[in-house]
Amino acid sequence: MRFMFACGGTGGHINPALAVAKLVKEKKKSAEILFVGVSGGMEERLVPAAGFEIKTIESKPISRKRGLSGIISNIDAIKRVFSAERDAKKLIEEFSPDIVMGTGGYACYPVLSAAVRLGIPTVVHESNAYPGLATRMLAKRVTRVLLNFEASRKKLPSRASCAVVGNPVRGDILMYDRETARRELGVTKPLLVSFWGSLGAREMNKAIAQVIQIESENPGGFFHIHATGKFGYEWMPDAIREMGIDLQNQSFITLREYIDDMPRVLAAADVVMCRGGAGTLSEVSARGVPAIIVPSPNVTDNHQFKNASELAASGGAVVIEEKNATPQMLYDTAKELLENAEKRSGMSENLLKNAILDGTERIYEEMMRIMAK
Repeated sequence: MRFMFACGGTGGHINPALAVAKLVKEKKKSAEILFVGVSGGMEERLVPAAGFEIKTIESKPISRKRGLSGIISNIDAIKRVFSAERDAKKLIEEFSPDIVMGTGGYACYPVLSAAVRLGIPTVVHESNAYPGLATRMLAKRVTRVLLNFEASRKKLPSRASCAVVGNPVRGDILMYDRETARRELGVTKPLLVSFWGSLGAREMNKAIAQVIQIESENPGGFFHIHATGKFGYEWMPDAIREMGIDLQNQSFITLREYIDDMPRVLAAADVVMCRGGAGTLSEVSARGVPAIIVPSPNVTDNHQFKNASELAASGGAVVIEEKNATPQMLYDTAKELLENAEKRSGMSENLLKNAILDGTERIYEEMMRIMAK
């Protein structure tokens, strides 16, 4: 069997495809797998690191800018779609896949479009509550649209063949024992974990620096682990020192660049403060950790706010728009939850009730059913 995966641009598009590809290899050891991404994208690094071959095409996203510059950029983007589809057609004809899976975004559109034209079975997986442009354009053409949120179905054409399968969740996220995790981290009180992504969000990191200042003035109530992200770590430790805070003497506050041991940290956490990316929210839901979500306002179609709203509607999260996310509000919201075990327990139950823990397996099974037909 030959499987082709089309993905790229962001980790939110790449990681689900990698998770499914790894499961394919576990289930079908003789399977041949080829990834197709965009030249210059992070997929050129992440896919080979995971042990898979990747070929690239030239493509670019549609610009949301208004005015002449946006128009010029989009004319170029449309031209590239046509050339990218021609290049994708050649790759498909050379590899001859039995099925092609895309994970949304501009990187997957030309590949899936070419596969449809060639009569090859196709699936697109949409992780966000509000489907992206590529998914909306492909919905009526692909064999199957696989959704993370039930609410997404209403945003797609009625003719689209849809199934709710959830989002791939790393197996190790579910494996870590809570008591073991807390013991290894030295956590003896409620734990707040905050992060804004691998790069960090400067304004939100500034807010967290002030939250840490408030915590240092009111010590002992709870533990706090904050990941600054790559760019945040370049300035945030110095900024906190300039506030007169010596983190070496604040044993209940830990500043990291990354949370490399996320399965352990999530297992130990009582409350998470984060952005509204679909992958992050799937892992938080799978562990049943009550969340304070500050969606990024700088994403296409405001999809993080829509993702976060789904969790809030289920009773598992509090959503604070970035424009309202003052340090005092963030601190007060976290403190209220950390001091109310009964409320956290209810939020956790709501998250777990709605979480799909076997998303990777469901996607794999859908692909196998399609190929069997």
